[in-house]
Amino acid sequence: TGAAGNSIEIEVPVGTVVYDEATGERVVDLAEPGQRLLVARGGRGGRGNARFVSATHQVPTEHEPGRPGEEKRLRLELKLLADVGLVGFPNAGKSTLISRISAARPKIADYPFTTLEPNLGVVSLADFRSFVVADIPGLIEGAHLGAGLGIQFLRHIERTRLLVHLVDVSEASGRDPVHDFETVMSELASFSEELARKPMLLVATKMDLAPDPSRVAALRNLAGERGLPFLEISSATGLGIDALKFAMASRVLSPDSVRK
Repeated sequence: TGAAGNSIEIEVPVGTVVYDEATGERVVDLAEPGQRLLVARGGRGGRGNARFVSATHQVPTEHEPGRPGEEKRLRLELKLLADVGLVGFPNAGKSTLISRISAARPKIADYPFTTLEPNLGVVSLADFRSFVVADIPGLIEGAHLGAGLGIQFLRHIERTRLLVHLVDVSEASGRDPVHDFETVMSELASFSEELARKPMLLVATKMDLAPDPSRVAALRNLAGERGLPFLEISSATGLGIDALKFAMASRVLSPDSVRK
């Protein structure tokens, strides 16, 4: 509520999006440092008795009522500012990968939904350049409707320049890699078509535990059909990690790369 005659300034983190709670309309995206926004105007104050003092009326009792200020109910959502977003099913290897390529130390375990909140890691390169990677908690079918960890984390990858889609090709998951990929892509598209169209790398993970080459081949063929760069990695052995870092850096640190 705008207070009469007063200005109240609230500082929020960069990356905050302000929505009108009543209409759902986005009011402003505070994506840059120093941005300011007037969300509600204060009411106009009425004149008090001191304003009516005169030579012949030295103890006035008159006053004028003020006018009310604007009242709005707003919703503030903080979206992470990361260059790369790691997406995939639970236990696809996102947390292990981010711990391998950055100083981030997320919780890692062999059960689903180990990661309960996004983790950020800074990936440093030999030429002193760096970029930020966000490890987004695992998606499952129905995530855009609230299943699993739901949509509460999908908004955090809307700002990323690049998505790295990790798919577990080991037999330990008991799932089909191609079906996993299609399921996650469906959830991304259901949440936001723009999100599903972001530049993407398709990465086969846990190659050290993939004795069946047909599972990897099926995913590689899918990448070719979709026109997606395809990489094979093992965070446990280091296979393909440097190649993946280079592929990410070449896309997010190029002059043509602009954060949305």
